[in-house]
Amino acid sequence: QVQLVESGGGLVQTGGSLRLSCAASGSIFSINLMGWYRQVPGKERELVATITSGGTTNYAESVKGRFTISRDNAKNTVYLQMNSLKPEDTGVYYCKVLLTTTAWGPQYQYWGQGTQVTVSS
Repeated sequence: QVQLVESGGGLVQTGGSLRLSCAASGSIFSINLMGWYRQVPGKERELVATITSGGTTNYAESVKGRFTISRDNAKNTVYLQMNSLKPEDTGVYYCKVLLTTTAWGPQYQYWGQGTQVTVSS
């Protein structure tokens, strides 16, 4: 069993900042990728940023230069620093982790519970 606990969401004004955290715990052997996705009503869930075990990052074009994804391997935690927030950044942000639970086992995908980010104008 693996649990993902998200924190850091909230309400901010345009131009403000938030830092999201997602901590993974449970039966984890290794984490191959951690990332953030967001969803608004009426739209599909979209990629915001990902980071691999090797440190390779990938960002949605709309957040490049404003958001930074990072990880703390010792804590099995991924962070998303969000600066210069805009109203269009509003949505529910979900943490995603790709991991293995054993040295010989397959890769599994887990999602966090989601945390609301609201940017007011």
